[in-house]
Amino acid sequence: MDISKDIARKVLICVIDANPRHRAQVKSALTSFYTVADFENGAQALDALRSVPPKAVVLDEKIPPDGGMALLQKIRQFPALAHVHVILTTVDETSSILDSPPPGIDACLLKPYRRSLLLQTISQQVNKTTEEAWQHIEPLQRAALEKTLNSFHRISDLIEEGEPLPYGEVRESCEPLVEAVSRNDYKQILRGVQGHDNYSYVHSLRVATLLALFGHTIGIGRDQRGLLAVGGLLHDVGKMSIPHEILNKPGRLEGKDWETMRSHVQRTVDFLDNSPDIPHGILTIAAQHHEKLDGSGYPNGLKGGELNELARMAAIVDIFGALTDRRIYRPPLSAEEAIMLMKTMDTEIDEDLLVLFADMLLHAASNIDEA
Repeated sequence: MDISKDIARKVLICVIDANPRHRAQVKSALTSFYTVADFENGAQALDALRSVPPKAVVLDEKIPPDGGMALLQKIRQFPALAHVHVILTTVDETSSILDSPPPGIDACLLKPYRRSLLLQTISQQVNKTTEEAWQHIEPLQRAALEKTLNSFHRISDLIEEGEPLPYGEVRESCEPLVEAVSRNDYKQILRGVQGHDNYSYVHSLRVATLLALFGHTIGIGRDQRGLLAVGGLLHDVGKMSIPHEILNKPGRLEGKDWETMRSHVQRTVDFLDNSPDIPHGILTIAAQHHEKLDGSGYPNGLKGGELNELARMAAIVDIFGALTDRRIYRPPLSAEEAIMLMKTMDTEIDEDLLVLFADMLLHAASNIDEA
């Protein structure tokens, strides 16, 4: 299996398991977050790992021919693989490895496990340095990062299981973020998230923060700022079902790839529609943040007065976030460069709101591009 091109673009996770169903489930769970390579035996995996070292390995305890621990010893013999994170999986609920992982194993999981637990475990390893740094920032900002990340992982389970979103829980997870914005003390949140590998989470948290800040700046009440924060965190959750290779493909998407990408809006709306207590404003943000004033947006080609003001705000913040996000295939624009580019989109986005947004960045978040 040739994985060299994939790893050049993104964090690589390798799944080594003889059970094809389990490999498929893991790949599905990780599809929008990582490049995933899967192998059915140790010999096949070892050749590939030596060629392109992964960031983490999900390794079955009983992998043929000699088992997971024997394969681990071989993996550790190669300097390039000495520090690869290894997550050992087992079906034996009495196994001692669950309580006391042997040397060289970073974490152990008992099969079957929830999608969110797999994501959380991999994230804790891949993002260990980033998440450990959160312990050294102010408690309010740390809570904003930790609670929204946990909520984001939990949402992946709900989507997979077809379960409704508990809006109250998500709203509560965003409360520290809203409070930090109200105190004008949110920059540590933006700095803290910048090194995280989960681009969907990074983008969504940045949009949530900037949307709440936008609302605060123009005088929207606290309850509505909370709605904006939740709307920002949830606006792209449909992307959890979009393959990573499409989400992170350099250049312009065309044909089926573009149609697949566009489908994330409807996927998000379908998921939120299944949650009866979701406020209408959050559904509007999700449904309309890719619509444009001139009707050139998607999915419904709305224009002019058909676009809700919340959606107009979300469109501006989403575009700004996308332009200033760190991507694996291009460097981010500075805040100033992004605003200059957005000013050329005068037929697509609300000019008056863009002026207010740009003024907010200038006066309330002058170092936003450094965050």
